[in-house]
Amino acid sequence: MMLFMNAYRHPLSHRRTTHGTLAGIVVALSLTATLAACSSSTDTADQRQQPPTSVTAQPTMGVEVVATHPFDQSSFTQGLEVDGDSLLISTGQEGESRVYRSSLDGKEQQSVPLDREFFGEGITRAGDHVWQLTWRHGTAVKRDATSLAEVARTNYSGEGWGLCSFGDRLIMSDGTSQLRVLDPDTFVERERIQVTRDGAPLDKLNELDCTDGHIYANRFLTSEIVRIDAASGNVTDTIDASALASNAAPDPNNVLNGIAHIPGTDRFLVGGKRWPQLYEVRFVPR
Repeated sequence: MMLFMNAYRHPLSHRRTTHGTLAGIVVALSLTATLAACSSSTDTADQRQQPPTSVTAQPTMGVEVVATHPFDQSSFTQGLEVDGDSLLISTGQEGESRVYRSSLDGKEQQSVPLDREFFGEGITRAGDHVWQLTWRHGTAVKRDATSLAEVARTNYSGEGWGLCSFGDRLIMSDGTSQLRVLDPDTFVERERIQVTRDGAPLDKLNELDCTDGHIYANRFLTSEIVRIDAASGNVTDTIDASALASNAAPDPNNVLNGIAHIPGTDRFLVGGKRWPQLYEVRFVPR
């Protein structure tokens, strides 16, 4: 999810003379053309830079770092999941998106590119298959879980952001305050979960992890991770992850993104876009 500068609208002063009016129109047209050019140059970039609509809540939990693991700092991480003894990772950017496996010590084991016109997003394993989202193309790619080879495609409406699995159902985020519940075999939408915190809708839900009846979600453009009750949609905890340093190259796009529970433990892996490390953490009370 790359960022771009918000278009700034310069207030033009009203003048009574015809000359002043024409000058104002010329300036306005010139500014419009400039902004249009800037917008067109970022069409392939991730433009979800608008701030979340709801106020950041007082966090109830923080992170305790247990260990740090090396990670591929070229990965524009969009999806992260622990799959057996390996990590399952998807990356973004048109022409650069892929899905790959890596060991926890950072050794790449397998890699398959996504079609160059696609901007890769979240990923999850469901049974013998892996599902991978695309951002604005409305295409979900179904892959063989062993070879990662594509076996099918299907379409969905709107944008694709994050994805996780409870086994009998997939959970998908699209940047809004709603999470979609999908069939793990067909990707057909079954229902939606309205996510709220203190009674207010909570948007910008991004990369997801499904664990023990809860959905953990990175909240885009914040250092928050929220824990959501999957049955009610209520946020039960807000986790402050601001203590985790990115150590990435200076770039406003290199934000927190990536959360994966380590099965059989109380720990999670947390990373970000182009971060050179994964943090193994516990979520602890503030």
